[in-house]
Amino acid sequence: MQLLGRLEIKSKEKIKEFLDKEHVGRIATIDQNGYPQIIPMNFVFLNDAIYMHSHTKGEKLENVTRNEKVGFEVDRELEFLPSYFEDPKDASLADTLYISVVIKGKGKIVNDKQEKTNALNGLMKKYQPEGRYEPISPEMQVLDEVAIIKVTPDMIRGKYKIGQNLQTGARRELAEKILERNSSSAKETLKIMGFTITEKGLEMTDEPVW
Repeated sequence: MQLLGRLEIKSKEKIKEFLDKEHVGRIATIDQNGYPQIIPMNFVFLNDAIYMHSHTKGEKLENVTRNEKVGFEVDRELEFLPSYFEDPKDASLADTLYISVVIKGKGKIVNDKQEKTNALNGLMKKYQPEGRYEPISPEMQVLDEVAIIKVTPDMIRGKYKIGQNLQTGARRELAEKILERNSSSAKETLKIMGFTITEKGLEMTDEPVW
């Protein structure tokens, strides 16, 4: 329980920041036979709710109409930690640094045109921040050609593992190993962990506490 507490994201702002940056989430609905259906979706976190756009017909829409209880999940793998970081022979010691947010809530199909407009404009602003499109307005026909799914959270829980559970010396040692392995994500991972790369090596600039 103590470890789980240290891995929990306690900052609502950090959760929002994470959701604003990530591009793919997964919505879980219950189908007519009682099985969970999980589908990756583009999404925007707007006014404390998740919005997704969809075709006007489909199984997930039927599921939400039938049963409003849904789940939504977003995750980012930061860095795979090979087992040899800890022991050259024990493969069970392989690990992963990550960030994730899990939501349980109520899903519904949005019919209000102004809310649909806000959701679609929010999606465009997130995925096409450079603009170069005509903002959507409530009278546009496109509103009738797409469905908007809204998930209102009853519970939001975030978890992160970026070395914050380690003592300072152990965290630096891990960072040095990540730098030496030099994966494609290493520099970004080290930044999130609170390190910068300088000519002299790694410099700890921030405590990774969320």
